[in-house]
Amino acid sequence: MEHAHYHYAVMARAIDLIDTHRGQPLSLADLAHALDMSPAHIQRVFSVWVGVSPKRYQQYLALDHARVLLRDRFTTLDTADAVGLSGSSRLHDLFLRWEAMTPGNYARKGEGLTIRWGWFDSPFGEVLSMATVRGLCGLAFAAETGRDAAMADLTARWPLADFVEDDEGIAPWTQAALTGAGEARLLMMGTPLQIKVWEALLRIPSGYVTTYSEIAQSIGHDRAVRAVGTAVGRNPVSLLIPCHRALRKSGALGGYHWGLPVKRTLLAWETAREDSRNGDHQRNIA
Repeated sequence: MEHAHYHYAVMARAIDLIDTHRGQPLSLADLAHALDMSPAHIQRVFSVWVGVSPKRYQQYLALDHARVLLRDRFTTLDTADAVGLSGSSRLHDLFLRWEAMTPGNYARKGEGLTIRWGWFDSPFGEVLSMATVRGLCGLAFAAETGRDAAMADLTARWPLADFVEDDEGIAPWTQAALTGAGEARLLMMGTPLQIKVWEALLRIPSGYVTTYSEIAQSIGHDRAVRAVGTAVGRNPVSLLIPCHRALRKSGALGGYHWGLPVKRTLLAWETAREDSRNGDHQRNIA
């Protein structure tokens, strides 16, 4: 666990440093100096966690990366079983089981539920994780919002629930979600429309994107793009329910509940890892 904690912290700092340069090249030597590590060490650790070198990763953070994804990595969601949760749609090797809470139970605002929570490190900064006995119901990135805002956001969704700190108890599911290895359970708690939208998001493969209008069409609400966009933004389980893979038709990133820098980083990280797994090292990103 300490080994993973160290690497998460290093990756969070490295990705943040690269991101703050906003497209300006950051040499391996300068990155290593800023992290107080040797160039060889940061190159090795970064390549393991991201799948490519720091130099190549910077290409994925180019301002037009979202447009490139729409051009080259767009996926349609017109059939319910087009992708499912198999093959490339998995988060690495994660085996995900999910279920949706009934509308009646959701309307009770968490009454009678015990929700356990804890803070965890990730390559994208601190993550607040929440779970019931049936699965993860909340994953919030706090890098942009801060701890207090992330906690207030998730607890306000289920105001009548009992919240118990238990990072050790929910660690297995949380670590599976963050590393993409093992098994995680997911409990979706939302309105019927939100559940439909989140189910559609689960069909977007890692490394690929779709649009808000495509999601609306796939669930039979062609003219409700704005409502669908709101439902995407209300997703409480970041990463597992991949709302960061929804873009505007124009290629703009659109919104992201936990901050656009996190969304941009997630898209770059997933694309880099997918390309690395597919051996597509010569893809023209520009």
